[in-house]
Amino acid sequence: MAEIKTQTLDSYLRLIEISRDLASTLDLDTLLDDIVHASADITHAEAASILLYDDTARQLYFQVATNIDEPTMRGLIVPLDKSIAGWIVTNRKSVRIDDAHKDERYFSDVEQTIGYETKSLLGIPLITKNKVVGVLEVLNKKRGRFTDPDESMLTVLGAQAAVAIENARLFQQSDLIAQFVHELRTPLASLSTATYLLLRPEMSREQRDQIVNNIHSETLRLNSLASSFLDLARLESGRVQFRKTRFSVADLIYESSDVMTSKAQETSIQIRVEVPGDMPLMEADRDKIKQVLLNLLSNAIKYNRPNGSVIVTANFSETEESITIQDTGLGIPEEAIPHLFEKFYRVREHEGKVTGTGLGLSISKQIIQGHNGRIEVKSKMGVGTSFTIHLPRASRMMPRNNES
Repeated sequence: MAEIKTQTLDSYLRLIEISRDLASTLDLDTLLDDIVHASADITHAEAASILLYDDTARQLYFQVATNIDEPTMRGLIVPLDKSIAGWIVTNRKSVRIDDAHKDERYFSDVEQTIGYETKSLLGIPLITKNKVVGVLEVLNKKRGRFTDPDESMLTVLGAQAAVAIENARLFQQSDLIAQFVHELRTPLASLSTATYLLLRPEMSREQRDQIVNNIHSETLRLNSLASSFLDLARLESGRVQFRKTRFSVADLIYESSDVMTSKAQETSIQIRVEVPGDMPLMEADRDKIKQVLLNLLSNAIKYNRPNGSVIVTANFSETEESITIQDTGLGIPEEAIPHLFEKFYRVREHEGKVTGTGLGLSISKQIIQGHNGRIEVKSKMGVGTSFTIHLPRASRMMPRNNES
């Protein structure tokens, strides 16, 4: 009994320490990772996970987990009406189960997909300001069953976590909105000036046509900026679900290259593809990886020299697959490389020469990191630039019928 009281006291002291740390963390990914590890720690569970709830789409999906194959889990949608987590969201109540397989609410597809067996489970709703933001679950008590003190401590942690998650989201959104509004000022100023000039009676027909063309260009730029902003906001807030399938890397690269061919031909740029014949299937969200490839190909063309070339190569090892897009373009100054993936960052030497939103690389990095991968860049002024994306090899646990 004395040992149990000591363990409980230690857990409460740990809970106080965790709560203090959560309140000072504003990076969402770091925060979620801290929460699941702390949850498993204070309840002496084998694993823990967080499922986030999108109230608008009425979707519940895995966002982060510990001791589980997270690349397979992230973005996995769980039905509200046929899962324990869905029941927790709908009823706003905690659940404690000694044998998950005997519970009719258990969603067995999760176990089949991630290859992790769930025995016992303790789950609580994450609620702040009367709004459910997700579910926190701990799985498989290491010794015995989940207890009342376990549920009590997880509930306290969950209350702190819900507030911290919302604060992190609001911080990201406010920071992003401030940057977005700043970026809006330039095209809006151009539109304001253009419309003022159109009202001047001394404007010739030719001048008016030119102004109308400028208005059209700025309008397209605003539309692109708004779309990119929404993409980035969803990615940074953790609301994007990656729908993984298995697909041919070569097919995706050729498909993406074909999309960009007409753009390349405008400046006589040649796109060349080199993919090994034994390249394994890639396990990822195909549409999102295509979005990254199209962005990198677009940049390789825009920042290239006339009659230049773009070479797309793929490679693989035992643990990962990689795709490199190399151009023969202007190159990037060494001091600018660390800032390339910052929101709205534009290389000073390229400003005025090429138009863009300054969000493409930020979005690409978020997508690749969301797949537990990384993106690297190498460049030499006057020679060219290469971007390489690295993604983990496909796990054997994913059903083969997901191939495309």
